[in-house]
Amino acid sequence: MIDSSSLIRPLSEFPLQERKRISAVLTDIDDTLTVDGLLPAKAYAALERLSSAGLKVIPVTGRPAGWCDLIARLWPVDGVVGENGAFYFRYDRTRRQMIRRYQQATATREENRRKLRRIEQCVLEAVPGCRIAADQHYREADLAVDFAEDVPRLSDEAIADIVRLFEEHGACAKVSSIHVNGWFGEYDKLGMARRLLSEEFGIETETPEQNARVAFVGDSPNDEPMFDFFTNSVGVANFAAFAEQAVHPPRWITDGEGGHGFQEFAECLLEAR
Repeated sequence: MIDSSSLIRPLSEFPLQERKRISAVLTDIDDTLTVDGLLPAKAYAALERLSSAGLKVIPVTGRPAGWCDLIARLWPVDGVVGENGAFYFRYDRTRRQMIRRYQQATATREENRRKLRRIEQCVLEAVPGCRIAADQHYREADLAVDFAEDVPRLSDEAIADIVRLFEEHGACAKVSSIHVNGWFGEYDKLGMARRLLSEEFGIETETPEQNARVAFVGDSPNDEPMFDFFTNSVGVANFAAFAEQAVHPPRWITDGEGGHGFQEFAECLLEAR
């Protein structure tokens, strides 16, 4: 078996011509833009500088609709994919109008929320120490179980138990650096990110030429579908903790962790322009 960590190259080796082609940046938020749960000024400034340079900037996150509404309105970004692909929001600043596109109809989301509430009780009873995420009230399509954000980090075995309970109820489950997110339906971050790029910006990522226009930055195993699909995939340095177990690692890795690494990546793109 190939050690996938050996396939990851330092960001400093990212060829100039490949960087020049990039016109859109997709980025995870938690532990990719943030450091120890905070958004450092340098990471936010990097978003702003990328946007000012003409790149499309799109966070892709498991965070809730309430947060994503704020991000789309107030951050220097061109859209946001939230709740692991349940929707995308884009604020049209010219018309002062929020564009919202959901994977599922309203009635389907309401029925799924009822089913998720039943799973919530099962998880809380079966896995000591976990908690429903503090941002759950602002979610529209998924259930987030906190195992590391506002509680002492649970064991890998406990996290696996949470995933198993979701799956036993027929739900999808993904593990981020802080939460297990569960939902009903066949969608994910990658599919919704590609839909946003296509519908809003005319970037058809199934073609190699268009795929090469996009870069994705992430930090954890739940970003692997994005790392696998996008040619220009970048992990911030904290991804190294997962590298040996990764099936689809990023192509490049930064020296800095979290938001420091994102700033490093932004500088790498901007110097190419």
